[in-house]
Amino acid sequence: MSDARPPLPPFTRETAIQKVRAAENGWNGRDPHKVALAYTPDSRWRNRSEFFTGRPAIVAFLEAKWEREHEYRLIKELWAFTENRIAVRFAYEFHDAAGAWFRAYGNENWEFDANGLMRMRHASINDLPITENQRLFRWTPGPRPEDHPGLTELGL
Repeated sequence: MSDARPPLPPFTRETAIQKVRAAENGWNGRDPHKVALAYTPDSRWRNRSEFFTGRPAIVAFLEAKWEREHEYRLIKELWAFTENRIAVRFAYEFHDAAGAWFRAYGNENWEFDANGLMRMRHASINDLPITENQRLFRWTPGPRPEDHPGLTELGL
């Protein structure tokens, strides 16, 4: 159980919310190697139109992602859950190398093993160009502050 990532399935509403916030905090930390440890060594992903398997592929994907997406800020929100599955909706903001801002909206479906590691992740994402003035995620880099509104409170 040294590889366990609590909370573990079966999920309750409270533990599913904790799992979602832990994932959000991890991604906002933007450390691909650390983020990859939340997934099984053979985790299968679909991200937009990309399909890949395993932690090395996850690390490579995240390194490339955060090389392109500057000042990345993410908010995730629980949508639904069952014993070992969680569905989330999310939004994140970033700018590209040219300084153009975007808000990406999406949904993810997650499946976990008994140790709480994600073994499957399916993500559908759409990008919307925004102006710098339209940004809503303005905390300093790292985890979203506890008092920062979530997606529902922001009207997203």
